[in-house]
Amino acid sequence: MTDATKEEFDWPPLESNPEVFAKYLHDIGLSKLYSIGEVYGFDEDLLAFLPQPIHGIIVALERLNRDSDITKGTADDITKVDFYMDQTGSLDNACGIIACLHAILNNSDSMLVPGSVLETFRQTTKNQTPAERCKSLEDNIDFKKIHKSFAMQGQSAAITSDQSKVQHHFVAFVVKDGCLIELDGTKQGPYVIGECSDVLRGAIAEIQKRLASGEISDKLSMMTLNAAA
Repeated sequence: MTDATKEEFDWPPLESNPEVFAKYLHDIGLSKLYSIGEVYGFDEDLLAFLPQPIHGIIVALERLNRDSDITKGTADDITKVDFYMDQTGSLDNACGIIACLHAILNNSDSMLVPGSVLETFRQTTKNQTPAERCKSLEDNIDFKKIHKSFAMQGQSAAITSDQSKVQHHFVAFVVKDGCLIELDGTKQGPYVIGECSDVLRGAIAEIQKRLASGEISDKLSMMTLNAAA
């Protein structure tokens, strides 16, 4: 939990804005052959306009029962993904960039610009545990500076240290070995949902299920990690 006496967050929250995310990710080393798109609705007519292929999904959602949600997943499934990290310590509101790391680093290394902040982080944390990766991000000064500069853009600039104003949490969905997996550093580990061949429609089905069960509110947004248009 964030210390209420702090003047500002260590890692301020990001606005769920695909343009901000794309610029941030390109600055730290995502190849410009890839970008971030926005899902405007779940109707097939709207989905048909999204750039393809889609490699991962990033969702900003409001959990209505966080205590129950964080019990999902298991450390036993860490071997089912290439990259998983915890979100603890001073990474108070870093869930946006952590979701992006989970989406990107569970895809091909060809997405990364050689020698960039992102590629260097990938290489230095490749053999680390989820807890060690968390500490590595906490201690990465270059990453933190870039993060803060983008957190000051858009609506996020109005939130400096008031945790009560931070309602949304970012998670990522990827498909590995034919399974849809949710990656969220506040959970026990990767959450294997079930068989899936289409990460977009699989993630939408899971979100609709959680909406129907009352696990999350209808205040949500969804972005895609996709090939650049």
